[in-house]
Amino acid sequence: MPTAIHRQVDEARKGTLARAIARMASGWAVLGDPQITHGYCLLLPDPVVPDLNALTGEARRQYLDDMARLGDAVLAVTGAQRINYEILGNVEPALHAHVIPRHAGEDPALRAKPVWLHDWTTAEPFDATADRHLLTQIAARLVSR
Repeated sequence: MPTAIHRQVDEARKGTLARAIARMASGWAVLGDPQITHGYCLLLPDPVVPDLNALTGEARRQYLDDMARLGDAVLAVTGAQRINYEILGNVEPALHAHVIPRHAGEDPALRAKPVWLHDWTTAEPFDATADRHLLTQIAARLVSR
């Protein structure tokens, strides 16, 4: 059964995923929806695999390097204090990495806790128009490296 990750990678390949930032060597950098923190992104592998352990050798190294490169770009563009990286796969059983900028302006009660404890219902949904500048800035940063 295809997961949401499979569907998003398929849309990115077709050029119809509005949240797609850039094609990277190991997959697709995409903006998260919702933007639980400003600049929240994901790295989706292409081709999709079940989990990180399904990748070996150079493919695994490339995926992890791309994840860090995406984090570097998000850090530079958003001015976040730090980037959190998470590979879970519990809800969508296909490899995908969450690249989560953490900002000084977050609620102090939540700043040191996982973003999964934030109220996701109040997070800004992805907006192709409003988020275009963020998307293009991250893309430009990825290309310049």
